[in-house]
Amino acid sequence: PPGCPAHGIGTGGLRRLYGPEAEDLGAVYEKLRAEHGPVAPALLHHDVPIWVVLGHNENMHMVRTPSLYCRDPRIWNKLQDGTVKPDHPLMPHLDWQPICSHAEGDEHLRLRGAVTGAMSTIDHRGIRRHINRATQHLVNKFCEGSRADLVGQFAEHLPMAVMCEILGMPDEYNDRIVQAARDMLKGTETAIASNAYIMDALTRLTARRRAEPKGDFTSHLINHPARLTDEEVGQHLRVVLIAAYEATANLLANVLRVVLTDPRFRAQLNGGQMTVPQAVEQSLWDEPPFSAIIGYFAKQETELGGQRIRKGDGLLFGIAPGNVDPRVRPDLKANMQGNRSHLAFGGGPHECPGQDIGRAIADVGVDALLTRLPDVQLACEEHELRWRTSISNRHLVELPVKFAPKPQQDVLQRPSISLVPPQRPNNWQVTTEQPQPTAPEPAAPTPAAAPAPARQPGVFRRLLRWWRGD
Repeated sequence: PPGCPAHGIGTGGLRRLYGPEAEDLGAVYEKLRAEHGPVAPALLHHDVPIWVVLGHNENMHMVRTPSLYCRDPRIWNKLQDGTVKPDHPLMPHLDWQPICSHAEGDEHLRLRGAVTGAMSTIDHRGIRRHINRATQHLVNKFCEGSRADLVGQFAEHLPMAVMCEILGMPDEYNDRIVQAARDMLKGTETAIASNAYIMDALTRLTARRRAEPKGDFTSHLINHPARLTDEEVGQHLRVVLIAAYEATANLLANVLRVVLTDPRFRAQLNGGQMTVPQAVEQSLWDEPPFSAIIGYFAKQETELGGQRIRKGDGLLFGIAPGNVDPRVRPDLKANMQGNRSHLAFGGGPHECPGQDIGRAIADVGVDALLTRLPDVQLACEEHELRWRTSISNRHLVELPVKFAPKPQQDVLQRPSISLVPPQRPNNWQVTTEQPQPTAPEPAAPTPAAAPAPARQPGVFRRLLRWWRGD
């Protein structure tokens, strides 16, 4: 009956974003768009009201207008009036933290400045070399067989190996820390212990770098003029590590899945009409690593998408629904040609300032993997793939593949693309040339920024935003 969690309609006749009827959130979002337009009322767990921002323009306006909307959950009226209880399932995502993602004004500038300042010291070329070496090492573990799981054996490991190197704790990279990160994000009964394991590693790293600074991200974060405390350093290291890990693991899995299942992608990569970086951008449009972020909060009464937003109201940053807004993408099958105006990395003062880390890991990792295993194919039917879905993302559980056994390769050697015959059927042709457009550019959103060109911007200008706000 209406009002029970198994029913898609809850209090006040509003649609639920949880329960059996919300297993396909994409379909729920489209129903909300048809019923209410670009901003729609809906219900979180326990029937807590929330505004879902569905329009591309409206999402960009929200994240780019800090005078009206902030990320500080302490002003949410549903927290203040007790509607959201301490045992609410989403409380782990709503707890205020002393981090730049929840800060405003001078404090935001101080904390974010330290993070972006430390990120600016990263050697782009050195990290890309490390990504390649880590990819070769992972592929060597399964290339002599004929089958592998590209989620469990590749996508969930490569980002952690790279981030441990960036942070300055390469010795901490192992199966245990990967499992701890996955466990935290699943919210299992052992998540608290897994969080403690990771925080212990980061606390020890902070102490080592206080005593003996080096040229890594952690040392530069500690020695930044903002003078972060040990607690602030530890919390921001955790944000950087987990946000980068989760986003990039999802991105890698999504790109590889589409390449293996979508004939359009395979044909365009084979024929040189699409580069790996463009395939990554296409995936960021079609299957962003985070589908929604909880949340933004109104600092005063305002209007958005034709809806009256009260002071203290909570809003869901709708990344996935915004990316398929028909006003921006009338043809969802059109190749986006490297267009970067998607919402995957947010915008405004909390835009992911290190998004190029994820792009680099995906670009180099996918390129190297497909070059090593040019005949890789999906080892099951596409409909047999399993997903773990939440309001924040869709995580591919596994990606089974098959291929002809290959010899191991020196991890210091970069795969030579020239070794792959350019006209050989079913081989991956990865090119860095910019293709001629084969589909019209989507209409540029207004007032959001016009679609960005497909060129690579300055690397590591920005750092992955606080994932736990989703």
